[in-house]
Amino acid sequence: MTDKQYVINEITIQDSWRMFRIMAEFVDGFEALSKYQPAVSIFGSTRIRPGDDIYQKAEQIGKLLAENGFAVITGGGPGVMEAANKGASSAGGKSIGLNIELPLEQKPNPYTNITLN
Repeated sequence: MTDKQYVINEITIQDSWRMFRIMAEFVDGFEALSKYQPAVSIFGSTRIRPGDDIYQKAEQIGKLLAENGFAVITGGGPGVMEAANKGASSAGGKSIGLNIELPLEQKPNPYTNITLN
């Protein structure tokens, strides 16, 4: 009879410290975003292109939000998120892109004026 090996058996001290680093990143993110209030977060398809009806609507929504004092927060990518950032940026508002740092990942779209990684 063989003993079962559970994933928990393979957790090391390094792994437990990694959890604290991840929690610290969450705290840093919340602290950084707390400066931009009120804010609305918009996420959507990256496949929507300029000229599409949805792109134009997202751009208009981003613009209206910025004109009414809201920061616009997106994932910083293309498509719907780019459109919302473009609208907010064109209105002179805060256009925030939250981006991830991974090799070969997307770069923030050109319409973010605040980028958090």
